[in-house]
Amino acid sequence: MLSGKHIILGVTGGIAAYKSALLVREFVRAGAEVQVVMTKAATHFITPLTLSTLSGREAILEMFPAAPEEPTTQWTKHIDLGVWADVMLIAPASANSIAKIAHGFSDNFLTTLVLALRAPLVLSPAMDMDMWQNETTQDNVDRLRQSGCHIIPPAAGELASGLTGPGRLPDPDMIVRYVEGVLTRVHQDLRGRRVLVTAGPTQEPIDPVRYVGNRSSGKMGFALASAAAQRGAEVTLISGPVSLHTPRNTRRIDVTTTEEMSGAVQREFPSVDLVLMAAAVADFRPAEPLSSKVKRDSLRGELFTLQLRKNPDILRGIAERKTNQILVGFALETENEVLNARKKLQEKQLDMVVLNNPQEPGAGFGTDTNVVTIISASADVEKLPRMAKFDVANEILNRIAPLLRS
Repeated sequence: MLSGKHIILGVTGGIAAYKSALLVREFVRAGAEVQVVMTKAATHFITPLTLSTLSGREAILEMFPAAPEEPTTQWTKHIDLGVWADVMLIAPASANSIAKIAHGFSDNFLTTLVLALRAPLVLSPAMDMDMWQNETTQDNVDRLRQSGCHIIPPAAGELASGLTGPGRLPDPDMIVRYVEGVLTRVHQDLRGRRVLVTAGPTQEPIDPVRYVGNRSSGKMGFALASAAAQRGAEVTLISGPVSLHTPRNTRRIDVTTTEEMSGAVQREFPSVDLVLMAAAVADFRPAEPLSSKVKRDSLRGELFTLQLRKNPDILRGIAERKTNQILVGFALETENEVLNARKKLQEKQLDMVVLNNPQEPGAGFGTDTNVVTIISASADVEKLPRMAKFDVANEILNRIAPLLRS
């Protein structure tokens, strides 16, 4: 899997930096081309000369060329490498670098390159136990995981401080296998494709305070956007109100109501190749939203009657304008699941429908896993086992990619 691949190895400051030499050797032995990028702190633990010799490429430390007369291409090397790479691994990833990457800092070559990176990003944190378990570090790791970064959990054992606990850099062969796994799951088969993803719930106002909505977290749609971007697509994500970070290399449009989402989808639709309608839009909205908050004391009796009006059918609306686009719908069903999903597939002229039941273990609202059944235009039914939503997203894209090539 690594033969012929372009791998960027980022090395940050920490005692585990000496293991980066072993990583370079293993990647090169497997036939990969390796470009090492180091922070200045990393040079206190291993020399650039060592890593340059092992990789056959000069290790990069500085953002700017040493001399003004150097070619101007030196000034855009972070952009060139961001496109060149098939994957970027940062091992060890220090608490400081994790914090910088999580919040978009670009104060050295490594962090600047991360912002320009189009390939999957893998981080292997290594630090003392208390630093790893610190709430701030865990928040930063969660933020990166939500945005589509792959995190290799640190190993437990004796640390340089003399303490024993989690924080060790895993063995190099385990890290290499993890990177191989990422490359196996993430292909660059969507380069040059424009993908539109909808995600999350919509909120239909009753008054300025209350709304009609649902329990969708948006995690499945965000996983689809992240997976498509990592496979080289130009991704636009239209999202209802959620508490999720925008996936890397993704353009995001925030909306609140179904009508707002419909308008955004209609505007973006003509220029895309693939639409993944993962949003759980509200089918109905209050017929006459109130301009001020409804007071309980203002009601007569115990009942409050709310009249609802049908919302626009976004999928049907774009299906009527379809030219060469691939349309994928999502069906959330709790009974007669396959029958109802097939009906949606036919009525809305879809190329594929992804079915799931929120009452099934591992497939509920807000979970990090999902259990889906994929139904193709030819009515083939394939149920996938429970897996992480990012892996579900890639399985869906694996079945869509051939349709885009046909």
